[in-house]
Amino acid sequence: MYSRLTSKSQTTIPKRVRDRLRLKPGDVVKYEIDGDHVILSKAAAIDMTHLAQLEKTLSEWDTPEDATAYDNL
Repeated sequence: MYSRLTSKSQTTIPKRVRDRLRLKPGDVVKYEIDGDHVILSKAAAIDMTHLAQLEKTLSEWDTPEDATAYDNL
């Protein structure tokens, strides 16, 4: 299967691939680079409630010095 890049570097995921991965509008896809190949997969759903609760436990890294140190990562 093939698809062409637009002038904005966008492409359409072929229907057979979308069907196989059970992709629907709004889903997130994941790209993994392996040498000169790319593996496309459906990304796992993110539990935003869990992440928000987890973030509250990471306050020891929430200082102005940390923000400066990690600002350009």
